[in-house]
Amino acid sequence: MAQHGIILTGQVLSYDRSPFADDPAAAATLNEAVLLERGLIAATGSRAALIAKAPEAEIHDHSNALICAGFVDAHVHYPQTAMIASWGKRLIDWLNSYTFPEEMRFIDPDYATLIAERYLDLTLANGTTTACSFATIHPASVEAFFTAAQARGQRMITGKTCMDRNAPEGLRDTAQSAYDDSKALLEKWHGVDRLSYAITPRFSPTSTPEQLEAMGALWAENPDCLMQTHLSEQTDEIAWVRSLYPSARDYLDTYEMHGLLGERGLYGHAIHLEPRERDRLREVNAALIHCPTSNTFIGSGLFDMAGLTAGGHRVGLATDTGGGSSFSMLRTMAAAYEIGQLNGAALHPSQLMYLATAGSAKALHMGDKIGNIKPGMEADVIVLDLASTPAIAQRHAHADDIWEAIFPTIMMGDDRAIREVWINGKRI
Repeated sequence: MAQHGIILTGQVLSYDRSPFADDPAAAATLNEAVLLERGLIAATGSRAALIAKAPEAEIHDHSNALICAGFVDAHVHYPQTAMIASWGKRLIDWLNSYTFPEEMRFIDPDYATLIAERYLDLTLANGTTTACSFATIHPASVEAFFTAAQARGQRMITGKTCMDRNAPEGLRDTAQSAYDDSKALLEKWHGVDRLSYAITPRFSPTSTPEQLEAMGALWAENPDCLMQTHLSEQTDEIAWVRSLYPSARDYLDTYEMHGLLGERGLYGHAIHLEPRERDRLREVNAALIHCPTSNTFIGSGLFDMAGLTAGGHRVGLATDTGGGSSFSMLRTMAAAYEIGQLNGAALHPSQLMYLATAGSAKALHMGDKIGNIKPGMEADVIVLDLASTPAIAQRHAHADDIWEAIFPTIMMGDDRAIREVWINGKRI
């Protein structure tokens, strides 16, 4: 970064509050410029005011673009990068046919490094600056992801995926080894630079009660860590959980009874929730992570965004690579809009942009660091070209306000819309 800072000029989008609380448009603020200094957002305001504040700063003019926080992807599987868009299976068959064979390859540290680098290249090209990823059972898969993210200066989260049953030979650990490996990785990486560890039981069907209990114990010992898993993605999955845990009141109870329900818990999908599950998740203020392209690609169902946000739930947005069919958070926002339409509740462009930035950051308990353009926050910033293709440009030309200008890029945009990406105040 320039010694005297950098000023990006354009339409700078930030959020003052959640756009799900009242008027979505009124929740956001547009400024003319943002000043970056020493890896942080130093100020926002008018172009003239920031130039007066930092007269020697480098100026990057993006007057016809949108400047916003980098996208935050709250639930991914980076090891599934190479088998994204694999044809035509329901969840359980899809795992057995595609996911598990691919994840077995991560016993090779060189392969893990290759895919970690590829994943970060692909997501940065799509404007994603932070992701919360599952790894595989192999400690090397965590090492590879953290090492690659650290070299790029990114704020990233991952954890060793734990599975001790209903997975093939070569992809099973034990309750004890899952605890020991996870603890060692956590102690090595958690809080180093911009990296965070997430305790990661894949989901109840692939963990014995003993393993879930071990993960619950590890979380109790490290309560500042996130815990990520899956919940109520498909109806046949829920039936399977019921057969494996006959004493549980519902799917969520398989986690709750083993110490895996809490405020720093991230529950991916959460489509087919029972009333008790909704109540308990809201009571503990856990995060529900909406994965719309995955939900449609694998045929899981329609997430109740309107009902859950109205009920006070914390919600993040995610691509769910590679069950999700795109690395792009723009495409993910478009799918969230489409699912909202099918549920009879259209999401406003302000709500969609919030979910992909500040909303996901808050779901990850990082809303004080990333996901918004406010003084003191880390300078993870992207510049969106709002006329990146002829089709988008012709619609953008007739926009009456900023939301009409942004919406065509949400619905039709791809990596061509990502003009610049800044990580920790440095242009990538």
